[in-house]
Parts: sequence; structure tokens; C-alpha cells
Amino acid sequence: MSYYRHHVFFCTNQREDGRECCANCGAGDARAYVKDRIKALGVSGKGGVRINNAGCLDRCSEGPVMVVYPDETWYTYVDREDLDEIIEQHLIKGQPVERLKLE
Repeated sequence: MSYYRHHVFFCTNQREDGRECCANCGAGDARAYVKDRIKALGVSGKGGVRINNAGCLDRCSEGPVMVVYPDETWYTYVDREDLDEIIEQHLIKGQPVERLKLE
């Protein structure tokens, strides 16, 4: 069993050459929002959910992106409603959100 039930990585990479990047899509704010929500819901930490920054996950053209381990589920999102759906359905109930998944 993993130390965390779900370990979530948000790409927050900032590209300096002008190419698309998750940082330009508000990924840092999204990560902070999800981290705060997970703490407020009381599901953070050992045996629960961990939210982390990641450098480039090399999928910025599909972004912003995040990945949930150990499920290896990749997501994109647009707004807080999408993030809330991922939190509620996947991180709490264990059911991936099909409409937001990346293949």
C-alpha cells in the first residue's frame, strides 16, 4: 500500500520561450486551491491525499495538467468546478472523472 492513498502532481512549469505551459493557465492557483480544499476536508496526509507541484510533465499542450498516483490518471481542468469534481469523485470517492481525463 502507498503511503498516500492518492498523490497528486500539478504541472506548474513556466516556459521562458513563449511555448504553451501550465503556469500560464493558472496551474499554481489551481494547485493551491486543491491543497486548501483537501486540508479543509480533512483528507490530507498519511493514508490520505498529498498535493504537490511538479516541474514540466511534458503535456503542456493538453494543459493545464495534473496526474493522480498510484492510479496513473491524467487530467486537464478549466475551472474550480472541474477541480471540485476531481476532488469529490476521484480523490474522495475513488472514481475517476472520465470527462476530464487525458489519454
